[in-house]
Amino acid sequence: MHLDPNRFREVDPGTRVLMGPGPSDVSARVLQAMSAPCIGHLDPYFLSVMDETQQLLRFLFQTDNELTIPVSGTGSAGMETCFVNLVEPGDEVVVCVNGVFGTRMSDIVGRLGAELIRVDAEWGRTVDPAAVRDAMRGKGPKIVAVVHAETSTGVCTPLEELSKIAHDAGALFLVDTVTSLAGMEVAVDKWGIDAVYSGTQKCLSCPPGLSPVSFSPAAIEALDSRKNPVSSWYLDMSMVRSYWGGDRKYHHTAPVNMVYGLREALRIVAEEGLEARFARHRLNHLALVAGLEAMGLSMLVPETERLPMLNTVCIPEGVQDGKVRAALLKQFGIEIGGGLGDLAGKVWRVGLMGHASSVRNVCLFLSALETVLRSGGFKVRRGAQDAAAKVYDSQ
Repeated sequence: MHLDPNRFREVDPGTRVLMGPGPSDVSARVLQAMSAPCIGHLDPYFLSVMDETQQLLRFLFQTDNELTIPVSGTGSAGMETCFVNLVEPGDEVVVCVNGVFGTRMSDIVGRLGAELIRVDAEWGRTVDPAAVRDAMRGKGPKIVAVVHAETSTGVCTPLEELSKIAHDAGALFLVDTVTSLAGMEVAVDKWGIDAVYSGTQKCLSCPPGLSPVSFSPAAIEALDSRKNPVSSWYLDMSMVRSYWGGDRKYHHTAPVNMVYGLREALRIVAEEGLEARFARHRLNHLALVAGLEAMGLSMLVPETERLPMLNTVCIPEGVQDGKVRAALLKQFGIEIGGGLGDLAGKVWRVGLMGHASSVRNVCLFLSALETVLRSGGFKVRRGAQDAAAKVYDSQ
């Protein structure tokens, strides 16, 4: 069989401004780190990189948990890691659902043969702790699981009260921080989170491919007390932790260059400082919302429940979702996301994550969206840039 290699072009997607639900723009420093020579996954130099990556992850998660590592896989692999290691057939598991990713948690619980106790909330609203407490009456759940930052809706669910409810019932508290980590506070130890997972492609501004996870001593005890083997060999933390721990016992080949990239992304976070980073995300979010509302657009989520890094904008009546997003990409190189599930065609999801959370991107997006909407015949009020500038000036 003959194959002409000239048929295949070099990879060159062109310049993009990634302002969707992820991945986000990646710093040149991270890309440069990933281009360093690939070495063996048991090379002494790489083992030192692993140690430093763990230290930086503990800093970001605000935890002393020994088992704090990046799982080889995207955020969904982190989700499965937490569930498959802690859930056994017949266990009662409470899952809070107010969007797509709570639904995915529920799916995994069912696949593991556990008993699902599902607590639903309106998409676009936070989870009500009272509803969780009511659902648990007369039950003995092993785990209470919740999405901190629901990427499909832009909703933030406060965690401290839910953590107390879980622990008062003798359950472990499991949290999805895929979108929130590195963009807002995730205080694992202070909030009593027992199992937590995230992803590299959101506010960490690293390419997708790794999922940071952390397990508390109580979660480790539950793992060590299992009656049945972990159903996933690849994600079995009872084995993987030996590679990331002092034994360095081979389990699978780590994605060496991805770990380089994550380490550099974490260095950038540490250099900026957590409080400064969280404040930057918050400020750019406020400026974006002010500009959108000045244009006459509205937000899906009530102000007190909004995420700073993922903004859900209600699509005005008569405006075609796909045409606007296509025009933004073609004319300005800006990528934003559409709605998922029940929100498909009803909202735009505008990300301000990590490296992409900047004054430049806020102003660029407001100008581009106004241009696209006007060219499509939708009447937009003027003053978006002035409204955003007032927010920045107030700081």
